[in-house]
Amino acid sequence: MTSLLKNSELSIEKADKIVSETLNSCDDGELYVEDTKSETIVLDDNKIKSSNYTSDLGYGFRAVTGDTVAYSHSNEISEKSLKNSSDNLKSTLKNNSGTYNSEIKKTNQKLYKDIDPIESKSMKSKIELLNNMNEYARSKDSSVKQVTASLLAEKKNIEIIRSGGELLSDNRPLVRINMSVMVEKNGRKETGVYGIGGRQDYDEYLKNDNWKKVCDEAFRIANTNIESKPSPAGEMKVVLGPGWPAILIHEAVGHGLEGDFNRKKTSAFHDLVGKKVASKGVTIIDDGTIDNRRGSLNIDDEGTPTERTVLIEDGILKNFMQDRLNARLMNTKSTGNGRRESYKHVVMPRMRNTIMLGGTNTQEEMIKSVDKGIFAVSFGGGQVDITSGKFVFNCTEAYEIINGIVGAPIKGATLIGDGPSSLKEILMVGNDMMLDPGIGTCGKAGQGVPVGVGQPSLLINNMTVGGTQL
Repeated sequence: MTSLLKNSELSIEKADKIVSETLNSCDDGELYVEDTKSETIVLDDNKIKSSNYTSDLGYGFRAVTGDTVAYSHSNEISEKSLKNSSDNLKSTLKNNSGTYNSEIKKTNQKLYKDIDPIESKSMKSKIELLNNMNEYARSKDSSVKQVTASLLAEKKNIEIIRSGGELLSDNRPLVRINMSVMVEKNGRKETGVYGIGGRQDYDEYLKNDNWKKVCDEAFRIANTNIESKPSPAGEMKVVLGPGWPAILIHEAVGHGLEGDFNRKKTSAFHDLVGKKVASKGVTIIDDGTIDNRRGSLNIDDEGTPTERTVLIEDGILKNFMQDRLNARLMNTKSTGNGRRESYKHVVMPRMRNTIMLGGTNTQEEMIKSVDKGIFAVSFGGGQVDITSGKFVFNCTEAYEIINGIVGAPIKGATLIGDGPSSLKEILMVGNDMMLDPGIGTCGKAGQGVPVGVGQPSLLINNMTVGGTQL
């Protein structure tokens, strides 16, 4: 009856019997079965550097009582293995009892097609594409010294068996196309990186030679960086560009709105529901229901349908992102944010596509209002403290603003602040909301999951900019 168990001696009936018997005195839990295959092909230095294919099939068995979680996983799908896992769970929870919460919403939503991006394109055509990207990027200019292009695809099939024989499933495709270009001029070397992707087949991102646009953008960023000068430092206004800069919101604000941090009162937002936490006009949502987006899911990893969750509305904190465990302990409902990296990992509340909605201002208005500041277009790595919301982010593409005019590109700029304060420093919200190109991966507690971000241009009144030129 279930495709992921059909080739094993563990039938759905046997699995259900073990699951139901194990969880009959628990508050929650499930058997999560996952079959994942992934492929990565990398071209570097004019040749295919690596081609990796992995396949992994296994299960994670979870039992929850109160705030105690017992978890066991295995890559052996058999009745014996599942019984051993059951014994381990019952041993961990031997002094606990609860009433199983069987209520879970059903959905027929299909946000992406059930396709296999690995099998749908031949190896020959993938290598041909990478070679074409390499040749095209190198033909741009003699300054191009290094090109790295890569294709990444994944097909993840999941099935969730809950007590009573309830079966939920999802088949999830995912691809990324990446390009890195290094240029050298007058003895100076700089690199530009760009990528696109989402829950579709490769060809959906390659229409009309879109791969050339990926190469063009990486080349443009590299040339912008090679013309850059040291970043100024100090307190100043900052204009954030649309799209990918929302990674700052994701990290500095989004994690602080996840249910577990707020249940444990370790988030700066834990007691602020219903209160003003951002400037008027600021609305932030976490949306798992956008077609084909990297962070979208038909159901989360507990089987709950994903939804569009309003977190902050017109500056007022409305909701947190919840999985089933934290929602139950906080007397609310799951928002479909229960996620895990794989069957080897426990569920946590995680972001999907975290987006600030658009406003009425133009980016031109914002820039004209700045006497001295910076225009940040893209970010790289950063660090965030969830408890305080303090963050440090590195700008990978930024420009100085002087007397309302965008000037020279700058290098080495870092944005320093804290999420709660930065939300209240937003002066203008742009009318140019844009989603990121589909490349985000979020890390939390050692787990990585695909996510999306989006925002319009923003004017932040006062932020500390770290740089190398005072």
